Amino acid sequence: EARSLPMELSEKRGVQNNGFVQNEAFEDEDMDTSSQEEMPKTCSVDVDLVAVEETVLKPYAGMPKEVLLQFSSQARYRVTREILFWLVIAGSIALVCATITIIALSPKCLDWWQASPIYQIYPRSFKDSNMDGNGDLKGIQEKLDHITYLNIKTIWITSFFKSPLKDLGYGAEDFYDIDPIFGSMRDFENLIAAIHDKGLKVIMDLIPNHTSDKHRWFQLSRNRTGKYTDYYIWQNCTQAAGSVIPPNNWVSVFGNSSWQFDEVRKQCYFHQFGKEQPDLNFRNPAVQQEIHDIIKFWLGKGVDGFSFGAVKFLLEATHLRDEPPVNKSQNGVIITAYSQLYHDYTTTQVGLHDIIRSFRHTMNEFSREPGRYRFMGSDDDEKEDIAATMMYYGTTFIQEADFPFNFNLINMKNLSGYSIFEAVDSWMKNMPAGKWPNWAVGSPNVARISTRIGKEYINVMNMLLLTLPGTPVTYYGEEIGMENIASENVSEEHVNSGPVGATLPEKSPMQWDGKVNAGFTEGNSSWLPVNSDYQSVNVEIQSTWSNSTLSLYRALTLLRNEELPMNRGWMCHIWNDSNVFVYVRELDGLDRAFMMVLNFGQESTIDLKAIAPNLPSEAVIRLSTHFSNAGKVVNTKLIKTEVGEGLVLEYKTAKPVHTMEAFHGKCFVAEKACYSKPLNLLYVNC
Repeated sequence: EARSLPMELSEKRGVQNNGFVQNEAFEDEDMDTSSQEEMPKTCSVDVDLVAVEETVLKPYAGMPKEVLLQFSSQARYRVTREILFWLVIAGSIALVCATITIIALSPKCLDWWQASPIYQIYPRSFKDSNMDGNGDLKGIQEKLDHITYLNIKTIWITSFFKSPLKDLGYGAEDFYDIDPIFGSMRDFENLIAAIHDKGLKVIMDLIPNHTSDKHRWFQLSRNRTGKYTDYYIWQNCTQAAGSVIPPNNWVSVFGNSSWQFDEVRKQCYFHQFGKEQPDLNFRNPAVQQEIHDIIKFWLGKGVDGFSFGAVKFLLEATHLRDEPPVNKSQNGVIITAYSQLYHDYTTTQVGLHDIIRSFRHTMNEFSREPGRYRFMGSDDDEKEDIAATMMYYGTTFIQEADFPFNFNLINMKNLSGYSIFEAVDSWMKNMPAGKWPNWAVGSPNVARISTRIGKEYINVMNMLLLTLPGTPVTYYGEEIGMENIASENVSEEHVNSGPVGATLPEKSPMQWDGKVNAGFTEGNSSWLPVNSDYQSVNVEIQSTWSNSTLSLYRALTLLRNEELPMNRGWMCHIWNDSNVFVYVRELDGLDRAFMMVLNFGQESTIDLKAIAPNLPSEAVIRLSTHFSNAGKVVNTKLIKTEVGEGLVLEYKTAKPVHTMEAFHGKCFVAEKACYSKPLNLLYVNC
């Protein structure tokens, strides 16, 4: 029993790990000897304490913290670790610097309104969804795939506000509502959602200059109700011999006096257009605020931009002096035609651009979200006064419109290589530096290309439109070469749906297929007759022909989207005469260039090598209005074109035309960029 007790105590005390911890000395050296005698006899082991201290410790599983810390303080691969550390730091710094450099040198990406052509839709004539013979918003939604099929990403829908339609919808009765003929606000919201789901953008018309005489504001104004009393321009008129004598000789765009006597208010109101379209008084701050509220309402609905129309008419001179006649001998004679006066007091008055800039400011409030820039265009045709048109761009520091719509190619009085050159050169030379051009060859207010200049030129005009620098605007139907309907097919009922001056033959229903009513409506009739050529000129049949106007249009939009020189490169005028217009598109750093040889006259043969000696002797036809010629090689010393033929030639060069001294002053570029072949990226400082 005496021997078993120490063993039990020993077991209770546990076993010490003496491999890493030195033996502890007994604290009580004066232990009672009698007690020692009772202890069991043990074996003595001689331990060299110095050797134990020098024993190399090795890590083992389950090490306590104290042991682990001994190993953490022992350096391992110090040099390697330092090298790796500084390499990571240097690499990170280099990556940040490279990123900053690339961002600093990279050109601004083209915005959505620059990158894609704009497709203009007259909604009443595009597609009827409810068989009433009128195109509507649901019809547009049904045909969105056609827009994407054309490689286009921006739609411009002309006016669809609630309106008496006396002026084809341009005199709004309610700026906050959809005309029932086009559908409902829910239809509009669904259309916007569908457009954005397809990655498209939508622009809408807004004409702030006037309203319909049915508008609530006008009804309140003619009764002198509160703040609405001065929402319109009212003046006293004198009456003599039962007729009204207006305050001055001002004439409306549609002819005759621009003053109309109102029996309710017993005063004359001013109208720049039809008498059913009274002009708003933009010298009244409350009126300006109303327009700002309208802009906010539609932007809040998801609209991506506006085309502001008739803005040059927003202000009139307050002194009401007679405007000077073009023919001075007509002084004192009653003038009834708009063209007989110089409109010094009724257009482009001081303060006009302040109002337009305020519209821009309101739109910018909705452009702060990334990717949601709101486009602003001004739809005013100054015709002969190109400087007045360019003012709508704003200045370097104060922005107005992203661009005023360009009607130079529409306003040409005759077609030739000279007139095309003058139309292009006039815009490019007068456009402020850093601004973006645009082009249009059709609109709801002029005859279609095929009717205006001839069927044989429709393809070459589309080729011009889609290869010039800037944003092209296509009026619906031009992609298939639609023509005006014959005037005799427009009945008196149709004419009465619009005011004097409103044009209808170019607004005929879109020709979708060869079925009854060209697939525009499944109803018995359409609001305007369909053109009689619809069985051969329609989307369905042309999509199956490789040499159709539609196929060429699609090939051109694809070329524009895919080739850098086409969407942001240089444009240099090479040559023009009465028959042809020739220009190149190039990009700095890219050895591939494109030359357009477009015939707007008679059959022609030109030697381009003599005009630009550094041009290569051969070029490949990338696209042609005659599809069978695509891929052929042509000699630049002898380029033949037939009437209305267009060629897009592709070639390689080490010396671009825009670097040649002989062509200085003939080259233009917007959103300049240069291409780096080794890095496969664009940069600006070249």
